[in-house]
Amino acid sequence: MSVTARPRAASAPAGKTEPAAAKRAGSGNHWIRKADADQTRASFPELFFDLVFVFALVQLAKTLATDFGPTALAEAALLILAIWWIWIHTTWVTNLLDTEQDPVRLMLFLLMFGGILLAIALPGAFADHGFAFAMIYCSMQIGRSVFMLFAYRRVDAASFRTFLRITLWLVLASLFWLVGSQMETTARIALWSVALLIEYLAPALRYYLPGLGRSAPETLDVSGKHMAERCALFVIICLGETILTTGRNAAEHMTDDMTFAVFCSAFLSTGFMWWIYFHHGQEKAADKAEATSKPEALSLNLFTYGHLPIVSGVILTAVGEDFSLSHAEEESTMKTALAVLGGPALFLAGNIWIKLAAARQFPISHVVGLAGLAAAGTLFAVAANYHLQFLATTILFVVAIWEYLALRGASASTA
Repeated sequence: MSVTARPRAASAPAGKTEPAAAKRAGSGNHWIRKADADQTRASFPELFFDLVFVFALVQLAKTLATDFGPTALAEAALLILAIWWIWIHTTWVTNLLDTEQDPVRLMLFLLMFGGILLAIALPGAFADHGFAFAMIYCSMQIGRSVFMLFAYRRVDAASFRTFLRITLWLVLASLFWLVGSQMETTARIALWSVALLIEYLAPALRYYLPGLGRSAPETLDVSGKHMAERCALFVIICLGETILTTGRNAAEHMTDDMTFAVFCSAFLSTGFMWWIYFHHGQEKAADKAEATSKPEALSLNLFTYGHLPIVSGVILTAVGEDFSLSHAEEESTMKTALAVLGGPALFLAGNIWIKLAAARQFPISHVVGLAGLAAAGTLFAVAANYHLQFLATTILFVVAIWEYLALRGASASTA
């Protein structure tokens, strides 16, 4: 999300006064986070807001596990994109705002309420609840952007114009959301795809509009540590949702002799994914975002777009583990193999992106893991679901231990 920011924290050179916008931000609208405020930690209102997405992700995983055909997979992809876009846009906004201010907290609480309604409508988004889902989604997106217009009024004209551009782009996308909600499934998928394409392209185009131009690059005083922590917390939410889904399904099928072994495998998979992301990549991403001279562009790459395959991979992994637990000894199909092996593959692909961008290190272990998952996928015709689950867990373990030993060796050689 490319937006013009509050004044930067750097002090003015000797003999020069602060920019006028900085003075106004300090004495005028108190909704904007002050330049000297601590931006490295997530606030309690932000953490409270995140709780809504546990429910949304559980709903999404449950919907996917119920129907995992080609059409359902396309629908789920759109829903994942929509959920992520709401969350990451709100994260960019809270990077700018002072979440200790009552109006900001009220805005977050309203978004929470909208998020719960969105999650309730989610299973029927491509059925009877399409209009409700579209209305709630558009209201959350546009409402949050309009709030930022009020936050920046008479504070920073450039930032105000940027959020005006953002609002107009969201209004354009909302037309496709609302019209699509009135169509049959195929047309709805097509129109909602256009809506999401508009929203995802807008930051890359810096919200260009005829007559208004585009937002200037690198005008946002981004806190890399804050963005990194917020995205890491969302990854934890997704991993926690996987644990919850796995535990629920295991409890329902524990009478099966194979269930306990599959449950242990699924639990270990989640642990290995946590290790792969948090042991090295997340810290490097935070350091890179904090040290770079182009924080806005890097944050867009690392967090807004870069974390999407990681989040999608964790959600798809939860669906695959659902299949493995509920139909452990059944012969696998291409559909179940796609979930069981495709989730870890997406997760590893996202980590390759993050680690390349953050540390300029090519994680060979991850590429080998992707090759191993692809090879395991060729066995779906002769393997049971639990075989694929065990293979996925083993491959994630190999990737985790390989990277750990490689990093330890590199650290020892430079000591």
